[in-house]
Amino acid sequence: MTDYKSTLNLPKTSFAMKANLAQREPQTLKRWHKEDLYQQIRNARAGREKFILHDGPPYANGDIHIGHAVNKILKDIIIKEKTISGFDAPYIPGWDCHGLPIEHNVEKKVGKAGAKVDHATFRKKCREYAARQVEGQKKDFVRLGVLGEWDNPYLTMDFKTEADIVRSLGKIVENGHLFKGFKPVYWSVVGGSALAEAEVEYQDKTSFSIDVKFSVVNESDFIARVGNVAGNGKISVVIWTTTPWTLPSNQAVSLNADLDYVILQVGDERLLLAEALVESVAKRVGIESFEVLGHVKGAVLENVNLQHPFYAREVPIILGDHVTTDAGTGCVHTAPDHGADDFVVGAKYGIGTLNYVNGNGLYRDVVEVFAGEHVYKVDEKVIALLDDKGALLHQETFVHSFPHCWRTKTPLIFRATPQWFLSMNQNGLLDTVKNAVDGVQWIPEWGEARIRSMLDSSPDWCISRQRTWGVPITLFVHNDTQELHPETSALIEVVAKRIEEKGMDAWFELDATELLGEEAGHYTKVTDTLDVWFDSGVTHYSVMQQRDELGYPADLYLEGSDQHRGWFQSSLKTAIAINNTAPYKEVLTHGFVVDAQGKKMSKSIGNTVSPQKVMNDLGGDVLRLWVSATDFSGDMSVSDEILKRTADSYRRIRNTVRFFLSNLNDFEPEQHSVPFDSMVALDKWAVDRAAKLQQEILGCYNRYQFHLIYQKLHNFCVVDMGGFYLDIIKDRVYTMKADSAARRSAQTAQYHIVQAFVRWIAPILSFTADEVWPALPGKNSTDTVFTAEWWALPELSDTETLSNSYWQTVAKVKTAVNKVLESQRSEGAIGGSLAAEVTLYCRDDVFDVLSQLDDELRFVLICSSVTLEKALDGQGVATEVAGLSVAVTKSEHEKCARCWHHLPDVGTHDAHPELCGRCIGNVDGNGEERDFA
Repeated sequence: MTDYKSTLNLPKTSFAMKANLAQREPQTLKRWHKEDLYQQIRNARAGREKFILHDGPPYANGDIHIGHAVNKILKDIIIKEKTISGFDAPYIPGWDCHGLPIEHNVEKKVGKAGAKVDHATFRKKCREYAARQVEGQKKDFVRLGVLGEWDNPYLTMDFKTEADIVRSLGKIVENGHLFKGFKPVYWSVVGGSALAEAEVEYQDKTSFSIDVKFSVVNESDFIARVGNVAGNGKISVVIWTTTPWTLPSNQAVSLNADLDYVILQVGDERLLLAEALVESVAKRVGIESFEVLGHVKGAVLENVNLQHPFYAREVPIILGDHVTTDAGTGCVHTAPDHGADDFVVGAKYGIGTLNYVNGNGLYRDVVEVFAGEHVYKVDEKVIALLDDKGALLHQETFVHSFPHCWRTKTPLIFRATPQWFLSMNQNGLLDTVKNAVDGVQWIPEWGEARIRSMLDSSPDWCISRQRTWGVPITLFVHNDTQELHPETSALIEVVAKRIEEKGMDAWFELDATELLGEEAGHYTKVTDTLDVWFDSGVTHYSVMQQRDELGYPADLYLEGSDQHRGWFQSSLKTAIAINNTAPYKEVLTHGFVVDAQGKKMSKSIGNTVSPQKVMNDLGGDVLRLWVSATDFSGDMSVSDEILKRTADSYRRIRNTVRFFLSNLNDFEPEQHSVPFDSMVALDKWAVDRAAKLQQEILGCYNRYQFHLIYQKLHNFCVVDMGGFYLDIIKDRVYTMKADSAARRSAQTAQYHIVQAFVRWIAPILSFTADEVWPALPGKNSTDTVFTAEWWALPELSDTETLSNSYWQTVAKVKTAVNKVLESQRSEGAIGGSLAAEVTLYCRDDVFDVLSQLDDELRFVLICSSVTLEKALDGQGVATEVAGLSVAVTKSEHEKCARCWHHLPDVGTHDAHPELCGRCIGNVDGNGEERDFA
């Protein structure tokens, strides 16, 4: 028996069947580094229109997690897509390097600054620690396949960047947006520093809820104001609070002037509270019966004195609009030291702060009873004292959402301290910021509503911190007037130049006389540091406007949805304060990563997915594909099972590319390409389908809808190619003469498609696209796929006889026939589909479509013979295609040893008794002519 295998055009390719991504990708990264791929891309796009995606800096502490991976991959996809679209799209990664967590980690190793080690040494250790963290995170980001200027990223601790952060502060001072104020701010007793809104997160906390009685000092005056009040017993105003520890600092009780209040007889005492809250209070404190003795408006009771519940001091009733009937009693315990509303209403009445609590959370020595106690631990002692004094009406514990430090994860307190603020109102900054929101494209659209809601409740921004490791607030304040030095702008520039040379130590080591001379004795050098959110918030100035390859404003900021209250907001406020314009044109938001059940990732419950493990087990491209496949506008679910399914999808995509390449091993585009108009109709359809898909994909890239790209690519591989086109052309590509027009037509189609396909996947499956690029036939237009541009695909004209709808009908028929053939195979009636002879019973419209294929119909349906019949009732197996039934019989003819078709002329040719006539012509003759499919 002759072996006819050598006469077939069997597929060959250097593109490996098995990906082995985890092993291949590190080698690819080494080559990229050696070839300086990023710089190649920059050189190729020099002079083109720029697209600037500004990197929001991750914090330089700890290993990257799956959320980091999502963020960096999304950015990389966009940068690479914009590059292929012809833009000069540089990517400068950055890191946020100052702040409390780094200080804490360094303290564990060397001790507190100023105690066990001097401040300069401590800052040096912080810088070294941050640098190590940057290198560790950088290694993982590079492993993800993210291309960027990794050898020259921006770090907020770079001397030049620190200097430009100081300069940005100077510009904000020049524009009149900075002031020093004494007011309550979020305070971390663990960190010993003020915090801004952006540094606050809410977590559940168990707190005490107490109702406390403040007795009226002069009851006759009270009764005279209210009118005739019957009943008997002591009269008390009832307050409700969830922070018992603040009661030592109480200086007033606030009522709302317009609210209706009632006096209740409860047992042998009389209690005052808001009428609207009587029922809820009675239920909460367990009052079973009461009598309403009188009614009064809050305004009537202004300046009535009450007895502090455990100190020998009187406190007034004051009026404030912040008092509502949403909860509590309608009477609000007021301690200006520990509440923003309290501070404001206190100032209205000339009530200042007491400053009872130190920065470490301990009561000062002057505080009666509680001196030296920690605010975290004193609630029960306060409650016990209230009970002993007969002032406690009710107590209970409850769980509620409470502000915590986003770094130390510890509860925060409000504490009045002198701080530096970016004023939202004194020069109309907040109004300008709100107006700037209109000119930004927010993606998804709800991002606009989210940032507006954040801005609506935006207080003055406390930008000062009492830290060692941070960019200094380089200001001189007059000792008597508390005004800034009149030459502040010039002084800041002098200091900034010094910081460029020595870093932040240049300020801390500076003797004021060096700059101020004899004036130095009249000024105090500020030693506070800047909020790290200020550091990152001004990178539109300190980075974008300082690096030649970037520019202002950015085309895009892209971060997680939590950054509406963080980086998006701090960047917008500072950009308006400095430039009076928004720092970005578009803001794109992605959700958080959750597990398969939608639960937040947590090490404690063991549902985290390590990006390092995914890359080591499955490869970076599988992780990248999962990111692209997930609708990132909401929460993103990931698990081992989800990633396994993603790996299966990756193999489908890879194998489709491999099929293209395997059939192009003898194809030289310049020699063998067939003009589009001369191509076989089915091949023209395949190229046209790819052209239309390309337009859809480019549209999705522009709208950042990467999950739709994944769906379209997967559908193209599985349905259009694997389930239809590639299945059909196998016979033509494998069995026809190598240089036949019909085979070259199919190769030309595959060449066009794979050239387009490799570009479609390059932003997402970067390692795979890089591997495909040198395996493409002919000479590539560029050395790397990442400097190529979209492939120009020819399309069918509107007047083409065989339209897309025609082939869609053929594809539906093929699918229907396949199901019948599969059923026959499972029943053992036939072996492979080529062992079958098929009769199609058709309605007229289906018959007209299929009859155009003539003998080519058997190649389309991949069976040995197909007979078309006009529909006869009850004939064959009905299908989901209206007007089509199918009958299948096993062929009685011999199988061709070369093409495997069962045909009547097999064995009728003496020279090749095992071949059909068609194969003999392809082996010994001039080859068959097939002009259609």
